[in-house]
Amino acid sequence: MTQRINAMQQSPELFKKFVEFSMLEKSSAIEQKTLDLVHIRASQINGCGFCLDMHVKEAKLHGERELRLYHLPIWRESTLFSPRERAALAWTEILTRLPEHGVPGDVYDRVRTQLSEKELSDLTFSVMAINAWNRLNVAFTTVPGSADKAYGLDKAGLE
Repeated sequence: MTQRINAMQQSPELFKKFVEFSMLEKSSAIEQKTLDLVHIRASQINGCGFCLDMHVKEAKLHGERELRLYHLPIWRESTLFSPRERAALAWTEILTRLPEHGVPGDVYDRVRTQLSEKELSDLTFSVMAINAWNRLNVAFTTVPGSADKAYGLDKAGLE
């Protein structure tokens, strides 16, 4: 796999602003472990190898258990996720695979039983960001693991 374009080099100002936008997640009302699950799940759905690789490694660095990572594609059947995490994952999936007629009311209502308006708003921005990163990296075939050293992901112990 060869990277087609390096967006950071070709569009440095846009890239910088998008990184700044993404860094605002650190002040999110959604806890980091849930954000890790959201990033991984959206990246799985979108087939983004670079982001999937990156966020699995980040999750490991944040203390996520391996079995939960393995169960992420089957989160509905798994007993390893809390109701709050399930709500976040449901919201991630519906926004990543946005239905033709928008988000169904029953999905919104179920998610709202677990997340406040502020949390749902913050989560929506996180889902928007990871989907945009997925599209950028899929379009330009960014090589999985190619930024590990720069982001400290080589410390995750996943080879």
